[in-house]
Amino acid sequence: MNYRLMKKVNQRLIAGLFLIAVGLPCLGQQGWVATKVGTEGLDLTAVFFLDEKRGWVGGDKGYLSRTEDGGRSWVRQLVETTGGINDIYFRDKEAGFLLAGDTIFATRDNGTRWTEVRRFLPREFDGAEVELYSVRFSSKKKGWVVGSVSKSDVVVDSILLFTENGGETWQRQRAPSRLELIHIDFDNDKRGWIVGTGGTILATVDAGASWTKQESKMTGTIYHVDFRSEKKGLAVGDRGTILRTADGGLSWTPVEIQKRSTLLNVQFVNDKEGWAVGRAGTILRTDDGGATWLEQESGTKEHLYGLIFVKKVGWAVGGDGMLLRYQQ
Repeated sequence: MNYRLMKKVNQRLIAGLFLIAVGLPCLGQQGWVATKVGTEGLDLTAVFFLDEKRGWVGGDKGYLSRTEDGGRSWVRQLVETTGGINDIYFRDKEAGFLLAGDTIFATRDNGTRWTEVRRFLPREFDGAEVELYSVRFSSKKKGWVVGSVSKSDVVVDSILLFTENGGETWQRQRAPSRLELIHIDFDNDKRGWIVGTGGTILATVDAGASWTKQESKMTGTIYHVDFRSEKKGLAVGDRGTILRTADGGLSWTPVEIQKRSTLLNVQFVNDKEGWAVGRAGTILRTDDGGATWLEQESGTKEHLYGLIFVKKVGWAVGGDGMLLRYQQ
């Protein structure tokens, strides 16, 4: 099952009117506190916060909402798409990007307005459909997008895009893998990593001019990668897979955990603390740089797709409009 289909596993038909989430309960409470955002039955698959107050969540059918008060209230924003929003990312306080299906959207005014920058049509790919999953910038001008090319829901190629003018235009680069590429992360302007299906890990040390394969020693899907420095990184994936590296990915070591749920997102908070989320409401925490992990109480069985921490405050999003907020 490819990543796009996996994210739709528990999707239900759209029902009801869209709701604004108001009055996030118990914001002072420690731990993860749940609320709902958006239209009933729609999954939230992406979350990004610029600071502890301003953030966005996105999901199925082009749903996008913005908060200015740390998640206490949300206001829907209109994006000209019916594609599912897979990623939201801001290069700085004004310039942001979101990926919805086969389209890249951008904002230059702190997310007030979103405009289409580039759409990849089937006629450009011999009738195949493009799905864009992850966007990151390594510098003010240079950014990257990864995804897949599919025919009849069967992945036939990867897609790797780059911009050298701040996202005004995007060009395709051939990746050293035709497997589905799901997430990209840069530690600095030179060093970056891409993960995907078939245990794929690709790395660059020359600002994306070239990409080389790294050995993950696994065949399952790796959904997310996060580097704390150019040496120290974590990657997560199928059936509770957690991979850890201390040498920039020259070697990846599996971390044994009891939880077997597929993990979909991981993030370092500092050198020691990190979090991972995944299917069936799974939340894991490490306080030793990823060497050991403990399961945390999430209060939900919805799949959790997106995760972000800003200082000591975290947000996770998932199925059926689920939004979790963590306050230390």
